[in-house]
Amino acid sequence: MRMRATVAAVSGALALSALAVPAAQADSTADSLLQRPTAADVFGAEAHRSTARSAAALPTITSVSVNGGEDVVVGTTNAKTFTVSVTATHASGITDAFVELWHGTDFDTYVDGALTQNQDYAACTAASATKSTCKLTITARPGYDDELVGYLYDNALAGSWKVNVAVLANDGSVYQDTAYKTVKVKRLSKLTVNAAPEPVKKGATLTVTGKLTRADWEAEKYAGIPSGQSVALQYRKANSSAYSNVKGIKTTSGGALKTTVKASADGYHRFTYKGITSTAASVAAGDYVDVK
Repeated sequence: MRMRATVAAVSGALALSALAVPAAQADSTADSLLQRPTAADVFGAEAHRSTARSAAALPTITSVSVNGGEDVVVGTTNAKTFTVSVTATHASGITDAFVELWHGTDFDTYVDGALTQNQDYAACTAASATKSTCKLTITARPGYDDELVGYLYDNALAGSWKVNVAVLANDGSVYQDTAYKTVKVKRLSKLTVNAAPEPVKKGATLTVTGKLTRADWEAEKYAGIPSGQSVALQYRKANSSAYSNVKGIKTTSGGALKTTVKASADGYHRFTYKGITSTAASVAAGDYVDVK
């Protein structure tokens, strides 16, 4: 019978030591942070046996899908739970997998964010005698908690995260890659729009205003995005289903948006934002204007 440490206990204890560091002490304590979970930590004593095996005998990870390939986007209130799928192969078959997302400069020396799996064991489905896909879920929560693990407590955590993944074969051999791939964890953004006056005469000037805000994980509220973000104004006629770009503008102080266009026909105006590394894309609901 294989022995396996509880993932929550292992990851939680390590992350407490690695993450619960006051900002003023971060530099002086970075070198003393404990290691992130290793294959031996996760899968227990049998993982040590894999070190004696040749590389050819170890399991092979063929793919890892996080949130269906989409960015992980988190707002200010609701937790975001997403699925991770790990596909791996081995001559004896695959029985388990472990996945953790981590943020920091180096896996072994400085990690300042960790999102760990919710289950002790992954649900593995065999496609053949040698190949399986193992699924589990991870939850990201906005805001602060004393444990820090699983929480997006600092806006600086938005951006690129690495995936630490390990798989266990039926014969006890283990393969781990602490940085198998990179995924994006982003702050949710919101857009508003208002076109005025309404109604308006054909050929008259319409003033289109709005605001681009994004989740502030530290304050647990939405705040205006800094100046200079590129946003597109789009328009579609009342009898059309497709929007087309009208012009590009940039946010000003507090995420404010303002531009003018000539009224041509009944239709909808909206703003769209493509997003950046730290902030998700967003689209405002179209604002209808009756043109006389």
